[in-house]
Amino acid sequence: MERTRKPAAPGWFTEEGGFRLLGTRCTACAAVFFPREDAYCRNPHCAGGGAMEEVPLSRRGRVWSYTDGRYRPPAPYPSDPGEPWEPYALLAVELEAEGMVVLGQAVPGVGPADLEVGMEVEVVGGVLAEDADTVWTTWRFRPVGGTA
Repeated sequence: MERTRKPAAPGWFTEEGGFRLLGTRCTACAAVFFPREDAYCRNPHCAGGGAMEEVPLSRRGRVWSYTDGRYRPPAPYPSDPGEPWEPYALLAVELEAEGMVVLGQAVPGVGPADLEVGMEVEVVGGVLAEDADTVWTTWRFRPVGGTA
């Protein structure tokens, strides 16, 4: 039996044609938002009247900051207190073209000791959780040129 793949955050990324985060851009002022904003432009300097259109975001960026997650995260991240806990690296990445900072976990096997501010990373798909029927997918950041 094949398991169903579901995005943990529907509409926030696509796996079609290569993994990409999806944001929205205001057609009036060109401000870009992630997570997506579908209702109105949040830019206080926008003249208004624009529509919000979906745009794929940069695949690469540079580490702006990072830390290690030594606690069990809250929902929507599933975490069974009965299972051993594995700390993870959490990155703040400044996207190449947009200049906005996006948070995400590093790929498994990459910890804080493997990271440095300014390092180039790319966004890739990852598994958030899985059970017998479903694999929930999310995004992760991977150092460019790394083997992890």
